[in-house]
Amino acid sequence: MMFKQGPARTSGHESASERIVYVVDDESDVRRSLGFFLKAADFLPRPYLSGEDFLADAPDLAPGCVLLDIRMPGLDGLTIIERLGSRLKRLPLILMTGHGDIGTAVRAMKLGAVDFLEKPFEEPVLIEALERAFSMLSRDVEEDRERREAERLIEGLTPRERDVLALLSDGKSNKEVAIALDLSVRTVEMHRATMFDRLGVRTLPEALRLAFRAGMDLGQPAAAH
Repeated sequence: MMFKQGPARTSGHESASERIVYVVDDESDVRRSLGFFLKAADFLPRPYLSGEDFLADAPDLAPGCVLLDIRMPGLDGLTIIERLGSRLKRLPLILMTGHGDIGTAVRAMKLGAVDFLEKPFEEPVLIEALERAFSMLSRDVEEDRERREAERLIEGLTPRERDVLALLSDGKSNKEVAIALDLSVRTVEMHRATMFDRLGVRTLPEALRLAFRAGMDLGQPAAAH
């Protein structure tokens, strides 16, 4: 049996379309029972009968949680996790293990899996693991959205505005920036004001937070002396 007896819980605060669960298991009975349970618990199950099929679709999958059997014909769970690589942030993975697989499950968590469940597991335990995974996913998706927005804003700066931002980040005053870039203080002030407008910020700390979020190199600007 997949489940021990126990009442299922649902959070009720998200729609099923936002809570996709990819079930990767070669046993049809497991996929079927998990599918019924997940639907009843307000998740949206998407079954896969092999790791190969799942990996083939992974680049185009919507963010969601993955329930992965660690031992299957063909690719095993560890190999699947290794091949997912950076996609694990958008596909947080929970392993389903047998009694003899705990050591393997621990190694899988070191590779990026977020949790493991030892079969047979209780329904509330599965729900709790999924809630943790979806909570992590929500944070990661939001961080990714903020990073992409910051990158878009930083890319909209002119090279000179980037130079000004880099020097300001080094603690230099407008006058020191002007000297470094061989500009007038007034010109530096204009670049600074325009830069703030482009970034939609009012203060230097706000501008720097965007730059760091976007991964902008705030080292010595090429134009500086």
